[in-house]
Amino acid sequence: MDDSRIHRLMAASGIAAGLLAAVGVPLYFVYSGAPPASNVLARILLNLLTCGALLVFLTGLRHLIRGAGPGFEWLASLAFGAGTAYVTVTLVAASVEAGTVLEHPGGTLDPTVDGTLAHANMLLHGSVARLLTAVLLTAAGYAILRSGVLPRWTGHWAYAVAAVNLAFVPSLFFGTDAADFYSAVGWGNTALTAALLVYWALAVGVAVLRRRTAPVTVRAGY
Repeated sequence: MDDSRIHRLMAASGIAAGLLAAVGVPLYFVYSGAPPASNVLARILLNLLTCGALLVFLTGLRHLIRGAGPGFEWLASLAFGAGTAYVTVTLVAASVEAGTVLEHPGGTLDPTVDGTLAHANMLLHGSVARLLTAVLLTAAGYAILRSGVLPRWTGHWAYAVAAVNLAFVPSLFFGTDAADFYSAVGWGNTALTAALLVYWALAVGVAVLRRRTAPVTVRAGY
């Protein structure tokens, strides 16, 4: 597969991930109490599709960064490694949530806070995912700004989103109330902040599609 096709596939996957998240995130705010099983399973399905799109996007991003020169190989590997770890953690957390709902389909439990593994799952949704996102976006942002493979604003935005995610890593000390903005499983931590990564992927996808066909001058190392 040539570079142009890889870049188009990367762009389409990033845009798809962002659009899927735009549909899925509001589902977390529809019900004040325990949501019905249909709501939980719908948002889990959207999460699965988002993770699939994100994997394709991350592979394309690694290819794009590596193309800037051998000096960017390590940064590309770091971003891809953190990204795949993030996707893996997200899939495990979604599986645990789905298990709670499938065992109790009556809608009496909120899988984010109820169930045998709910409290163990909170760090997967929260601090663990936030740390992995911060590593991914810091590496990607640095590589973008040093190499010039993407517009500079995408690198600055990556840094900003990484900083926000890093700020939520200590949220594990602030309780387990899902209604709180800043807690181990608070809505600001697990829903709002988590969505910033895929919205960044959407923006990068648009930037790749709009990128001029003229060759971009890149640096050979960092």
